Amino acid sequence: MSFGEFLLVVVLALPALGALAVAAIPRDLPARVAGTVAAALTLVAALALTVDRAGSWTAYSATPPAVRPWHALDAAWVPGLDLRFHLGVDGISWPLVVLTALLTLLCCGYTCWRVPAGGSGRALVALLLVVEVGILGTFLALDLVLFFLFFEIVLLPMYAIIVGWGGDGTDPAAVAARRRAARKFALYTLFGSVLLLVGVYVVVAAAGTADIVALTGGTGLSRGTQLAAFTLLAVAFAVKSPLWPLHSWLPDAHTQAPTVGSVLLAGVLLKMGTYGLIRVAVGVAPEGARWAAPVLGVLAVAAILIGSLVCLAQTELKRLIAYSSVGHMGFVLLGIATLTATGIQAALIGNVAHGIITGLLFFLAGAIKDRTHTGSLRELSGLRETAPRLSGLLAFAAVASLGLPGLAGFWGEAFAVVAAVEVGGALWITLAVLAAFGGALTAAYLLRLLRQVTHGPATPAVAGLKPGLAGAEVAAWAPLVLLALAVGLAPTLVLGVAEAPVTALVEVLR
Repeated sequence: MSFGEFLLVVVLALPALGALAVAAIPRDLPARVAGTVAAALTLVAALALTVDRAGSWTAYSATPPAVRPWHALDAAWVPGLDLRFHLGVDGISWPLVVLTALLTLLCCGYTCWRVPAGGSGRALVALLLVVEVGILGTFLALDLVLFFLFFEIVLLPMYAIIVGWGGDGTDPAAVAARRRAARKFALYTLFGSVLLLVGVYVVVAAAGTADIVALTGGTGLSRGTQLAAFTLLAVAFAVKSPLWPLHSWLPDAHTQAPTVGSVLLAGVLLKMGTYGLIRVAVGVAPEGARWAAPVLGVLAVAAILIGSLVCLAQTELKRLIAYSSVGHMGFVLLGIATLTATGIQAALIGNVAHGIITGLLFFLAGAIKDRTHTGSLRELSGLRETAPRLSGLLAFAAVASLGLPGLAGFWGEAFAVVAAVEVGGALWITLAVLAAFGGALTAAYLLRLLRQVTHGPATPAVAGLKPGLAGAEVAAWAPLVLLALAVGLAPTLVLGVAEAPVTALVEVLR
């Protein structure tokens, strides 16, 4: 086994073993610390995946296979059914692998300081690590059946996190609300899973293989099969992303989930959908992607505009941040819909930026709600007078989210619009103009949020706040602040590693 193959196994094994260790340790705090250590080692292994990548990722060409991972592990899994345990990482998946490992580490570390009411901290950390296994496996899988299985692992632990530690209290109304949100999340996700399973079956039955590397470019699939497969896969991934009009589970899930659940949900779980759209739906069924591209573009712009308009009407902090994800994911979908190198690059950096910034926003929203015991914007004014550090961080995250140049949120949204202009034609130019207008609406609702929360006289809920931040909060938030700056100032951190695989993917789309 090569060092790269060993790392691929380690990245998945560490959080899985960490979850088992946490469950086996009887004392709560040592179990949470052990889970945090496992998450930290997973991040180290994820970062190490770039070792020895030269010689493979630079070898991309216009001829198949279009997917040439830096490291790959391909072993027989179920020989009788020709199923393979096929893992691999390249410049499209690696930034998301690192983002997943980082956010899981920050969430596990955060629980060492504060455990939300509802259950034991060790159980929460174990569930977070199981969620990490599912997300990492989704980004690393190069076999469609394996991809589907990892995609499904996330469902039950995230459902348990929302039901067990979510909500605003233990009264019957609060319990009913979080259970309702969790059921809605589960039902929508199961709907998408059924479509994903059917889509995988259609592809595998027609092509005779589940190998994503061999299938990329539509090899062995007729036009009719590609149209059917893309439709099924695209709708399935749209549910997970979520994209308008299949987004209605998201605000409830975010509002009811505990802080660490919301961070993982928005930061990386949504990216499973957009990553699947690029790697599987577009890669495996390129003719279907070309056929559906105008529809995807229209839906993307509808998500941007509708998400922004709904945010302008929101009065609850976490719900506003949740709806903002609909608009931001709309920009990601617009980039993908262009089927150009610029657009897919914009989607990839938009994914990473959204994970960093929205993860920070949910950490801050959770901190504000924990301190004030309310999420109502009307009851949160004057935050800068009593908690200036918290207010300043909220302002930083908000301006990063609205796409201020120099911060991470700028590149994905700006170049999604540029990609639409590059495609040209009346439809795409119109979509670009509307998307740019949606960007202005994004700035409007985020600046409105800051005006309502940070300015004005302090409300009773805010008046008694202490100005300082806990050390655990600084440790959890500082990496996200630094990354928002680093990706904003040096987008090549993401775009540099993704350039070669994106070029190869675009070649097979032509």
